[in-house]
Amino acid sequence: MSKTPSQQDNEILPFFEGLKKFKRFRLLEPSVGVLGFFFVTVCVICCFFYLDYRAAAKGFLFSTQSERFMWFRFGGPGEDRRVEFLTKQGDGCDVFDGGWEWDESYPLYQSKNCSFMDGGFRCSENGRPDIFYTKWRWQPKYCNLPRFNATMMLDRLRNKRLAFVGDSIGRNQWESLLCMLSSVVPNKNSIYEVNGSPITKHKGFLVFKFKDFNCTVEYYRAPFLVLQSRPPAGALRKIRTTLKLDQMDWSSMKWGDADVLVFNTGHWWNYEKTVRGGCYFQVGKEVKMDMKVEDAYHRSIETVVDYIHTKINPNKTQVFFRTYAPVHFRGGSWKTGGTCHMETLPELGSSLVPPDNWSQFKTVMDVLSARTNRSEVLKLDLLNVTEMSSRRKDGHSSRYYLPDLAPLHRQDCSHWCLPGVPDAWNELLYALFLKHADARPSNSSSRTES
Repeated sequence: MSKTPSQQDNEILPFFEGLKKFKRFRLLEPSVGVLGFFFVTVCVICCFFYLDYRAAAKGFLFSTQSERFMWFRFGGPGEDRRVEFLTKQGDGCDVFDGGWEWDESYPLYQSKNCSFMDGGFRCSENGRPDIFYTKWRWQPKYCNLPRFNATMMLDRLRNKRLAFVGDSIGRNQWESLLCMLSSVVPNKNSIYEVNGSPITKHKGFLVFKFKDFNCTVEYYRAPFLVLQSRPPAGALRKIRTTLKLDQMDWSSMKWGDADVLVFNTGHWWNYEKTVRGGCYFQVGKEVKMDMKVEDAYHRSIETVVDYIHTKINPNKTQVFFRTYAPVHFRGGSWKTGGTCHMETLPELGSSLVPPDNWSQFKTVMDVLSARTNRSEVLKLDLLNVTEMSSRRKDGHSSRYYLPDLAPLHRQDCSHWCLPGVPDAWNELLYALFLKHADARPSNSSSRTES
């Protein structure tokens, strides 16, 4: 039976009424209540991650090994099984296998209270607004490091020499240690550079003496560790300098008999700093015009290890080799506008460090592995900071290495703010230094006599 027109109109009316109501309901114009709820939610999230990040971060561990993401550790796995590194039970602990933990008691010092620091490392004083980068402590997975005790370290260094030899990243670590040690010395005038030199960037060396302990903490600029010199007679005009891969830097005559040596190199071993600038590689009297930078670096590390094994007295000198500390330029390199100034937290997932950064580390490990395979006893301790530092993209000077904010395209994503990441390197140095000293009975007796 067909419907009459009036019946059809009655059925269509509800449809049009519903359509009018739907059109009056504007999806893109939410009510004040919905908008307010959204605003409050955003504020709470922002407060959690930024305003009260310190409270939230206390329970997190950022692992640097098999775990690739952040995990909660409120009394988490492994914490109860940790042993103390300086005890007998801690002998087999790998202190470089671990993660970064938030610690409210950090930093160990304030840059404004340390006069033994270059302006380029004073990020906070140069205007960096956040302090998160100063609050992270390195925590090994299976043992606890001793809390850094500056007084104890100075006492162990009494009548001794500790020398850093390497590039400007080594200087970064050296100044960190100066600040850590000087923090417990009331009379800062009792700490001075023996030649009266100011602590400014220069091509040479600096020796700071802690008068009350009759010890020195020294830095020798040797970015390649091997000798850079004039080219041999008759060399091509494009050869401005050469790196003698089979000879140690000239400064070795000054630091060779130090009680503690900390070597580092790597940041100058690239094409820009060598061949492009007219610096070629030399072995004996021959300049190797076709030698690759990677091969030259490998040869130089062999020279350093040979020097340690043949010229350093292991009964007197404890030797550390600090591995390469990665850079964190994003969107370019140091000369092409790379940046890192927006980084305020450690890397939570897998490292974003470019693969070529790891080649430096691999070269050192290859040389040391070859020696071990020949059953040679390594006369050095490896200060393996590469993995742990790779996650600290937040720790660089970035735009805050000048009193006035540096241009966006001239950032420093190689050096580190102080206080910051190099302090953790020195905490590891301190732990290994104590472990080594306690393993030598003669040291303990001599300290008792003094």
